[in-house]
Amino acid sequence: MAAGRRMVNFELLRILAMVMVIIMHFLAHGDYLPALDAPLDGIRILGGLLEAFCLVAVNTYVFISGYFGVKSSFKPGKAVGLLCQIWFYALLVPAVLILLGVPTVVQAQGIYGLVQYVFPIETEHYWFATSYFMLYLLSPVLNAAARNLSEKQLRIAIGGLLILFCGIKSISPIVFAFDRYGYDLSWFICVYLTAAYFGLYGGGFFEKKGWSVYIGSCLAGFLINLGMWFLSQRWEGFGYYFTVPFHYNFIFCLTGAIGLFYGFSRVSIKEGRLADAIRKMGSLCFGVYLLHEHIDVRSLWYGWLAGILNPGGGYGIGIFLKELIACVVLLFAAGIVIDWLRSMLFSFAVRKVIARAKIYQKIKELDQAF
Repeated sequence: MAAGRRMVNFELLRILAMVMVIIMHFLAHGDYLPALDAPLDGIRILGGLLEAFCLVAVNTYVFISGYFGVKSSFKPGKAVGLLCQIWFYALLVPAVLILLGVPTVVQAQGIYGLVQYVFPIETEHYWFATSYFMLYLLSPVLNAAARNLSEKQLRIAIGGLLILFCGIKSISPIVFAFDRYGYDLSWFICVYLTAAYFGLYGGGFFEKKGWSVYIGSCLAGFLINLGMWFLSQRWEGFGYYFTVPFHYNFIFCLTGAIGLFYGFSRVSIKEGRLADAIRKMGSLCFGVYLLHEHIDVRSLWYGWLAGILNPGGGYGIGIFLKELIACVVLLFAAGIVIDWLRSMLFSFAVRKVIARAKIYQKIKELDQAF
């Protein structure tokens, strides 16, 4: 690998993780997942199986950041760029929708809706973007801790965090007040530090059995979820634990992500046009998320596409698969194209305008401080 170039196999994993995110959102919006108040048919079982194998996507995305981030330098300029990318979608999407006559949050909520566009991090406009951005701001502290603690000290610290945020909740039949199911910064810190440990000291068992760990973890989560569905039909007390296997801080969701990461560590892709294309798409994947999970779009895109793909409202395996493939392809392609245009616009703005501004030079000076 050339110096400074991202590893192609992990960029492909980043792409796969974003495809998994789209699949999870499709399953949720299309009501294709097992539910306690709905009959368990073949499509819902298939939906639950797909969900189990895709659920590792978020942990995988964070794991990639921690694994490589612990050996990298923090760049304030990168944080500014990430924030600008989030703002681009938070502000542009509603403007386009208003021009198209589609109702938006700002039209419905006025100033309260506008605040969610202007302050997307503070309002958790995108929950993942908020946690991921805050994680990057904390990364120099986390990296310094990981690098300066001894291997034993770091292992003990991570072990304690994982017991608190993952281990206990994974076996608890009741929900804890502080548990946000992995949808928050605290869990991202646990995953980041775990990845940093592996980045510094190796993956041991996971390096050898990555694919087996991934497949086994996902199947275990699926079977537990399915078993809890049947138990919940007779005893309501199992209703909460029915959802636990689909929490990001469930033990098998974490081990599945680690297994998938190390499975891809053995994937080899030759340098060339394909490798360059994968690297480029990997760098644009975050835009796919920011587009289809915008607060004005997230609850509407499935209805828009289903109205085109399945206007009669039919139900069946064939229709399910057609909708799934079409939604993944269309959303991913649209997100990549739009974010490519955004990247070109940002690059032009930096070269022609921003590079001359004093604030740009200040940010460059801050980058040098790390």
